This record gives sequence, structure tokens and C-alpha cells, in this order.
Amino acid sequence: MKRTANLFLGSLMLGSAVFAVPALAANQPCEDALKEFRAAKGSAKVSADAMKKVDELEAKAVERCNADDDKRADQFVADAMKLLGK
Repeated sequence: MKRTANLFLGSLMLGSAVFAVPALAANQPCEDALKEFRAAKGSAKVSADAMKKVDELEAKAVERCNADDDKRADQFVADAMKLLGK
């Protein structure tokens, strides 16, 4: 019984690790996200109002990136990219 429980827990832990690895790989450093964003921003054709919001989101992303809060920085970049239509 104890061996079965240990095998079950070991399998469960291994399975959890397999699912955690792709989630980590999906996240990228905020510096890379900002680099991609700035390239997209340079070629974007949006209204002045939309660009103002994009600039505000970029400022927030840079602030969070500088604070080593990559998750929130990447979210601001993703929101800005949506406004750019990317």
C-alpha cells in the first residue's frame, strides 16, 4: 500500500512538472516583448487617440519591466499590441 502511494505521488509530481515547463517557456523576458512591440509600433497605422493609449501602455510596460515584473509588463505590451491590431 505504501509503495503504491509513493508511486502515485511520484507520478503526480512528474506530471505536474511536465505541465509547468511549457508555461514557463511561453513567458518571455519583457525586454524581448518590448523590442517586438516597438518594431510593430513603428509600422502601425492607427488613430491619434489609439496611439496615445498605446504610448501610455508602453510607459506602464517599461515601468513594470524596470521593476522586474515581467508578467505585468508583458500584459501591458499585449494590450498595446491589440490596439495596434497585431
